[in-house]
Amino acid sequence: MSTKIPATFYYDIISPFAYLYVKQRHRLEDQLNITPVPVLLGGLLRATENIGPGEVAAKRPHTYQFCIWQAERLGIPLRFPEHHPFLTVAPQRLLLQKQADWQMVERAFDYVWIEGKDPNLSWSEFCLYLGLPADTEKPNSPEIKAQLMSNGLQAKADGAFGVPVLVVNQHCFWGVDTIDWVLDYLKRPGMFEEASYAYAGTIPNGLLS
Repeated sequence: MSTKIPATFYYDIISPFAYLYVKQRHRLEDQLNITPVPVLLGGLLRATENIGPGEVAAKRPHTYQFCIWQAERLGIPLRFPEHHPFLTVAPQRLLLQKQADWQMVERAFDYVWIEGKDPNLSWSEFCLYLGLPADTEKPNSPEIKAQLMSNGLQAKADGAFGVPVLVVNQHCFWGVDTIDWVLDYLKRPGMFEEASYAYAGTIPNGLLS
């Protein structure tokens, strides 16, 4: 029996692309043992001097409409929440505190992207949706705060600059459209040592010279 390769999936439920990735993760699970790790997208973007599409006026509607098209094409239900983006600090801390498995992670994404709701506006309902007591409090311990920040720093160290990100064998694959790339990489584990890939990863930046 073959041993599955460990992989890390960095996510934030704010991302519709992470939702679409979660709904397709079965494509990878025969070969990978994927651990879901919550991060705060906003913090990761700031740490990598990046901004999200929701902060670019022209990019925002384009991105949202592309998500709708992509979901339709894949046959995955998707309903945007009543407003977006919104703060995910409390739900991401909760998922971390509960050491959320894939079932709970997927339920959290479903609450936002199928039910179309912001957990901050209906916290008790969100908790029930995850299978937790309605009176579950929003995590506020220093330990959970520090661990979520640490997750973001580790994601950055692993090469992440947004979500969704899958890290396999120290290689960082960003975006839902890289699932096929991961599958090809698993067939060609020496891919990144090939001359063309090695060169592409070290091309000098002409704007900095």
